[in-house]
Amino acid sequence: MENVIDVAFHVTWDTPVFVRIGNGFRERIDGPDAALSELLHRWPSNGCPEYALAKRRCLDAIARHGSPALARSAFIEAAVVAKVLA
Repeated sequence: MENVIDVAFHVTWDTPVFVRIGNGFRERIDGPDAALSELLHRWPSNGCPEYALAKRRCLDAIARHGSPALARSAFIEAAVVAKVLA
């Protein structure tokens, strides 16, 4: 019997978060899956506790073990610390 992990890749937030990384365009982040992708692939600093917490909260929300609202809040905190909140 295979173990299946139930994930929610299409969870969206009621209000998106906007970030601007470097000199790039303002980007709309609609949910924990997009936030996690941003954190893993484009984030300018990954050594702060806010970054680690945001990653954990987004993973939890995607795996349906945590709250999308908590993921959004943690992502915003990480964006503030990284100075990318637009």
